[in-house]
Order: sequence, then structure tokens, then C-alpha cells
Amino acid sequence: MPNKNKANTLGIKMKSVLKPIYFLLLSFLAISSCTKEDKIETEISKINIDFTVERFDKAFAEVTTSSLPKLKNAYPFLFAKNYDDSFWLNKIKDTIQQQLQNESIKKFEDLKTETVELESLFQHLKYYFPEFKTPRVITVASDVDYRNKVIVTDTIVVLPLANYLGKDHFFYEGIQAYIAEDLEPNLMVVDLANNYAKHYTFEQQRNTFLDDLIYEGKLLYFKDKVIPFKTNAEKLNYTDSELNWAKANEEYIWRYFVDKELLYNTDTKLPSRFINPAPFSKFYLEQIDLKSPGEIGKYIGWQIVNDYMKNNTISFKQMLTKDAKEIFNNANYKPRK
Repeated sequence: MPNKNKANTLGIKMKSVLKPIYFLLLSFLAISSCTKEDKIETEISKINIDFTVERFDKAFAEVTTSSLPKLKNAYPFLFAKNYDDSFWLNKIKDTIQQQLQNESIKKFEDLKTETVELESLFQHLKYYFPEFKTPRVITVASDVDYRNKVIVTDTIVVLPLANYLGKDHFFYEGIQAYIAEDLEPNLMVVDLANNYAKHYTFEQQRNTFLDDLIYEGKLLYFKDKVIPFKTNAEKLNYTDSELNWAKANEEYIWRYFVDKELLYNTDTKLPSRFINPAPFSKFYLEQIDLKSPGEIGKYIGWQIVNDYMKNNTISFKQMLTKDAKEIFNNANYKPRK
């Protein structure tokens, strides 16, 4: 018995010694990680990006019969060839077009904040993807189109300013509230980053719900890398309260997905319940549904990809090429309690 007591006492002492060492090690790793990230951000900030935001919206608002040919020559891709000059001159006089122009210019007189954010986005893209070429960035005052909020090609970015006038703007009357909430100016660069994420991310054939979760998680992790100056709520197009709900209920959401055997389910209705834009996610539980934000599956996919990157030695670019099963099987994902 004395030996046993002595062993127990020694065990307690060892635990008391190991505990602070364990937390000290965690602190060291956290500091080391932050230092590495800070060093990367310093390198990124030194990357020279040469671009200007071309205000086509302002130029078109001021165009005249004599200046129209010059404008068409500068932006031929914005003028459909099957319309002659008279069509465009009449369009300028159109009441709705004038209102679109006036409201867009009033909201975005100088675009200083957006220009700074665009430059940072392009710097991050250039750092992680050296082949990236800085595009022309052109603003337009076109009809509201919340399904195609920004347009991205290999050489051109078109920013329709009327898609970012703020959720309470009178243009958005009649648009459902959960859609109007995504029409805020601070989400312009987030939407642009999302388009680039889709361009650079390997998209396997998505057959199962897990495939959808991981793909959306990749897009969000991509945004972590290229727009770190944006909040997690902004990256998800969530409010702070919606993000807090997702965090608080992560364990419950995951348990629901597992208990209902949804991960390898091929039901085509699952994306509309948990991935696609919606006023809330559809657990088919009244006490949960109305409190939940839409697209909750994206949040879960994000956490899985985060854990995969933490628990595996792999680069950001390599992760983008991995399939869903590889990521899920090696993520060792554990929902936060």
C-alpha cells in the first residue's frame, strides 16, 4: 500500500508538472504560427500591383454623340455589336439607367476602401499563384443582378456597383431580405475572392453531400488566405449573430448530419437545405430551423478543411487539388463544443 500511495502521489506530481509544460508548448506553437503568418503577410505587402479602377459607370453617364465612338473603342466588350450608336445614346437618356448611374456614383464616389481591398486581394493571389496576372478592373452601372454580382475573366474584372448599394436601398424593395443582406458594399471584394476561389479550386464531380461540404470548405479556406483582412462572418456572408449561432451549435449540426446519415447521401435536395442561399437551413425541426442561418453546410465544410490543414503537412495549393474523401478521412475533424 505505501508503494501504491507513493506511486499515486508521484503521478499527481507528474501531472501537475506536465500540465504547465503542455500549455507552454501550445503557447509556443501558437506564437510560432502567428510569427510565420506575420512574416508571410509582410512579404505579401511588398508585392507591387499596378492597376487602377476604371470608372466606366461615370464615363458612360457623361458620354455624348461625339465621345461615344472613343468610349466604344476603349471598352468594346461592353457594347454589343448588334446595337448601333442610337441605341446607346437613347439608353443614356433612359430614366432607369440615369437612376442606376446616379445612385451608383453617389454611393461610390471614390471607391478608396474598395481599391485598397482589391490591391490586397491581388497581392495575395500573386503570392500564392505566381502565374496570376493583374486584371483590368472596370465599374459599371447596370441592372441589379444578385445572381451574378461580379464578373471575372482571365484579364478583366467587372464590378456592377448597383449590386452593392446596401441592403436597405430602395432598388432592393421586393427582394427577399436574406438576399438583400448580401448586397452590402463590404462584400464586393468577398464575392470577387469567391469567384477566384472557384477558378483555382479543383472541382471533382460532386455526387454526395460530403463532396459539397468539402468543396465549399475549400472556397472558404481560400478566402482565409487571400482576404485575411475580412472577418469570418463576411467570408460567409453572415452577420456576426449568424456566425455565433453556427459556432455555438457546431456539435449539434455535425451530430445531425451523422445521425441522419447525410454525409454519403446523394439526395439532390440536400444542397438546397444546407448549402444554397436561403433564409435558414432546413433541419425540419421548427425550434431549430427558424433560428439557424442559411448555408450552414458551408460552415461545417470550412471547419473540416481547417482541421485537415492543421493535422497534415500539406501546402495550401496542394489542398485545393485533393478530393473530398482524402480531406475528410485525414482531417480528424472534431466539432467544437
